[in-house]
Amino acid sequence: MSFWIKVLLVYLVFMNIVAFAAMGIDKYKAKHKKWRIQEKTLFLLAIIGGSLGALYGMHLFRHKTKHKSFMFGMPAILIVQILIGIVWFLC
Repeated sequence: MSFWIKVLLVYLVFMNIVAFAAMGIDKYKAKHKKWRIQEKTLFLLAIIGGSLGALYGMHLFRHKTKHKSFMFGMPAILIVQILIGIVWFLC
């Protein structure tokens, strides 16, 4: 495995952990009526590589599951990222 693929994998694992944690933190803050993480920040974390963690966090914490933008947007981001990854590895 090349160096850059290892770097990419470490980056993706890190971003998914961050996105997962952000969902959990935002759910906690919602329950306790505290300052919240902006929705655009949660989407940004997904777009820059944390889509699987964000999606898993949504379902585990039952957070943002009634928002259509999250229910359709997060899986759509993940699908696009998977397709980009397939094309990248095949070329």
